[in-house]
Amino acid sequence: MARLMDIRLIEVSEGRAVFASSPADFHYNPLGSVHGGFGATLLDSAMGCAVHSTLAAGDLYTTLELKVNFLRPLSSGMGEVRGIGTVINTNRTTALVEGRLEDAEGKLCAFATGTCVIRRAGERGL
Repeated sequence: MARLMDIRLIEVSEGRAVFASSPADFHYNPLGSVHGGFGATLLDSAMGCAVHSTLAAGDLYTTLELKVNFLRPLSSGMGEVRGIGTVINTNRTTALVEGRLEDAEGKLCAFATGTCVIRRAGERGL
């Protein structure tokens, strides 16, 4: 999926992950703007990998809920945008995470919050 959408992981540390891409014509929807799913995918990928970076080997996670507010449109030719995911809180079964989609100048294009469900390896008998 990342290859098809031309997105790539560019940074990861504990509790934080950053994905990047440059919006292109093939990301457009029939209305003539970059499809919201492009930004949502960058954000969900960054937020999920931020959670993943906090887990022990064998633990699993998946997105339970994702909410995205789009603040400014994306277009081809605007250069690279970055989806930045940061873990806010993690407990035994869930993680709360936020995401920022920023343009090359650091302007906020979208903001997201999400919840990931966590399945601990030791609790699955693994």
